[in-house]
Amino acid sequence: MPLPRRGGEPRLAGARVVRTSLPRATPRSPRRVGRGAPLLSHAQRLTRRRHSSDQVPPEPEQADFRSGKWVQERAGGDARDPQHTSPARMGSRQRVAGTEEVVIPCASDSDSGSIDLQLSNLEDIQKDATNVEFADSDIADIPELIQEPLPDNLTPLTPQAPLNEANVEKLVQSIQEVLHGELKGESEKLMFLRSLSSLSQTLPYDETTESFIHRHTPEIVHVLSVLVQEEPLHSLSSLVRQELFVTITDLSYHDVHLLFGSEDGEDLLGLITKSIISLPAVSTPTQLLSTASNQTSHPECLYRQTFQAFSVMLQSLVVKDPHLENFDNIFKHMDPWLQSYKDHERERSTAVMAQVLKCLSCYLNLQLPLQFQRLGHLVAVMALLCGDPLKEVAEEAAEGTHYLLHITLKLKYITQDRDNGKSLRETLKKCRELLEHYSVKQFYRCPFKIVQVFEVFLNSQELGQFIMTTLDSLKSLPHPRTQQTAGELLITLVRSAEARFEKVPEIIGVICARLSIITLPTVRQQIINTVSLFISRPKYTDIVLSHLLCHPVPYDRHLAELWRTLEVELSNTTWVLWRLLRKLQKCHDVPTQEKMAYVAVAVTDALYEVLMGNKLRAAAFRLFPQLLMALLIQIHHSIGLTMSDVSIPSGLYAEQEIPMEVTPLRFAIQATKTLLLRTLCWQEFSIMEKNDGWTLLKGECHLQGVSLLANALLERSHLFAYKTMYLLVPLINRGNEKHKLTSAGFFVELLKSPVARRLPRLYSTVRLKDWLYGENKLFRILALRGLHNLVRHREMREDVKSTIPCILDSLNETDERIVLLAIQILMQLVKTLDSTTLATMMKILCSLFGDVRHDVHHFSMTLFGASIKAVKHTDKKCVESHVLESLVPLLLFSQDDNDDIAKESRRVLTLCAQFLKWKLPREVYCKDPLYIKPNEVRRVCRFFGSYQIMWIPVNSRERVLT
Repeated sequence: MPLPRRGGEPRLAGARVVRTSLPRATPRSPRRVGRGAPLLSHAQRLTRRRHSSDQVPPEPEQADFRSGKWVQERAGGDARDPQHTSPARMGSRQRVAGTEEVVIPCASDSDSGSIDLQLSNLEDIQKDATNVEFADSDIADIPELIQEPLPDNLTPLTPQAPLNEANVEKLVQSIQEVLHGELKGESEKLMFLRSLSSLSQTLPYDETTESFIHRHTPEIVHVLSVLVQEEPLHSLSSLVRQELFVTITDLSYHDVHLLFGSEDGEDLLGLITKSIISLPAVSTPTQLLSTASNQTSHPECLYRQTFQAFSVMLQSLVVKDPHLENFDNIFKHMDPWLQSYKDHERERSTAVMAQVLKCLSCYLNLQLPLQFQRLGHLVAVMALLCGDPLKEVAEEAAEGTHYLLHITLKLKYITQDRDNGKSLRETLKKCRELLEHYSVKQFYRCPFKIVQVFEVFLNSQELGQFIMTTLDSLKSLPHPRTQQTAGELLITLVRSAEARFEKVPEIIGVICARLSIITLPTVRQQIINTVSLFISRPKYTDIVLSHLLCHPVPYDRHLAELWRTLEVELSNTTWVLWRLLRKLQKCHDVPTQEKMAYVAVAVTDALYEVLMGNKLRAAAFRLFPQLLMALLIQIHHSIGLTMSDVSIPSGLYAEQEIPMEVTPLRFAIQATKTLLLRTLCWQEFSIMEKNDGWTLLKGECHLQGVSLLANALLERSHLFAYKTMYLLVPLINRGNEKHKLTSAGFFVELLKSPVARRLPRLYSTVRLKDWLYGENKLFRILALRGLHNLVRHREMREDVKSTIPCILDSLNETDERIVLLAIQILMQLVKTLDSTTLATMMKILCSLFGDVRHDVHHFSMTLFGASIKAVKHTDKKCVESHVLESLVPLLLFSQDDNDDIAKESRRVLTLCAQFLKWKLPREVYCKDPLYIKPNEVRRVCRFFGSYQIMWIPVNSRERVLT
């Protein structure tokens, strides 16, 4: 028995005949109608034409805002064209001349712009609209979003008679046989699908049918899944696929939603989407239709009908189950195809999304929650498609974005916070102002302008979705133009949204991962500028820096390029460089650890790259003292270390082997060199090179290298030197021991400068005196070095004299450097010392005569001679005994093998004779060894014996007499 004709329930007029390829929504945006108007009062015809076909007659023209051309479209059921009214009055399927009509219950053309917001609280919102001082007029003011409605010339069709019980039973029986058996051949499959569709017409008035379908929904979904899987993926060889789409549409129309609410339904939606989108391009009909179907001899026509049926099916899902979650599910399955490498797949999926968004815009009859799950991701995908190199894809995406903006505006209006109406009004005003700058056509062909409008509606989470989607698309973009679009979208969004982002570390991580695959220089710079914008915001600076520093050193060429080309606003350059520097300084503030912190090495390498790029030059000049000292301290910490002595985060290098030449010291040295060159300290750099200063810095003589650099800076760059000294005044007391030593080493050399006279005693002599009494030998050396530099300033000598007792104690040190420094200080102060201090000092110096350390021996005699000269005539008695005690040692050492010591001994011996008013025999000055001239020895001994030999110590007296 033939299946009854579909249409058991009255159909609505205005059903548009499906005859075109990729449906294209007309540029009509929603308009409001009176509340309570029925959602599905009419059926909307959804024909769209792109490709010509012999089976599709020409139709009247209608304006299309995108291309300026005319698209051909006819409203079915027009009373003025009875030729087309008759087919419209048929059922949902009436197969005539190989052409099939597919309809979807929608609003009539006259209501195509309606938005019926049937919400439980909508009435309250409308009543309070005046309280927030704006209403729909705020949205209506947006340019080119409101179009004239279509004429309301469509009337309901005459209802068809319901099926009798016998027919219903036969339909149920035939469906049950399939559910418990299997389908063989195309005809059986079509019979099953049409039976199921016809049975759905009885749902409104037959409870038995309703119970049967709902009870067997899982089995029906399973059978449909099998049918889809049995269809060839690369050809249209039957009408089964098209019939399946129409069947699901009919069931959806009667509130039987097979594709939502279950995991199997979700899988079926995925299978259906793949089965139609992945078909070969229409331009290859021999592939599209491998075996011509009996129903049609035109593969392109069959494809268009099938595609339109698929599009209508998705629209019916949106209309009849008013939850945004359902749209999100549709988008989830369309998403991979929207980003496909193949042009025809992107074109199909974009056309479908445009239609679905249009349908959603026209019938915004939604239930809570009133928000997209991934609005940011959706906007990003559509914006990227607006920049697609394929014109058809870009136009469809622009149209879909048009409707998406309308939906977003309405949802924003509905979900507004009544207490925050002013904020919403300002948001809408900003949106309107942006739109007024461009025509709609121009606006939607500039993706970055889309970002400017949508940004005001996206929250922080959605902003993150937008950025992540755009970044993810960079790894699979087939066309340079689309890469450029992605770069423009990113930089525009970050500039517009400023500090409203979340998950910034994840964003920076994806950017770093994508840099290696972006080849266009302009796009690379846009991506890097995106990082620059983030790092310039104080809210994100530390977050971005921390993530960038969690990469292996030395940085690869992509990260090195990022560091070198950071484009930070001039007002923020110091802040960014300061935050990077602080990460290094914090590593120096803690006690010395067993292993060096990895961040210290990473920051050092980052500073080198930043300085090499020279983009933050102004900040480098401003922070020169801090940068220089931090790097010198890092050099001190890095001496003798390898990367095995660094606490490297697990998994950072994976299975990579770190080259032996990569050491923390290498990074610190190269950063220090670059700092000097970038801040124009070329002469200081040259001094370090000529005097092997870098070698000194890298070894045990680190403090000597620090001293060399400090003196070079003081000699050539006074301003830098003075700024550094003021920085070091508080810095010396901070950090661990190496931190303090390097700071002190630099500080004491700068005490030579005239600025040192302005320092309070607390930060100069008092501090140095504390170091002298300390247990650390290096600090005692630095203290004496500082005192030696301070004593050059006459104003400071009185303060330095207060440390004389400590300096005299230093003469007894075993370390030669300490003794020599003490002697140098005393040489400068000897003329100002009183007799008591001179006597004490001369006694100590006499004990140093004959010291095995030649320099100590030599300079102790020199200081002794200077002390004799400094004694006042009235104080001679105080030091006379020390002078007499020095005669024999000086006489003996005048015969020393070291010519310098022998010469100095004779000179000081002469000073002693002058002090005692003695006239020494000329044999004393004999340069020849006395042991070969016994006669001269006797004369010398007789001379000293005749002058109060009792003053000579007993041991020396015996030697003389001998």
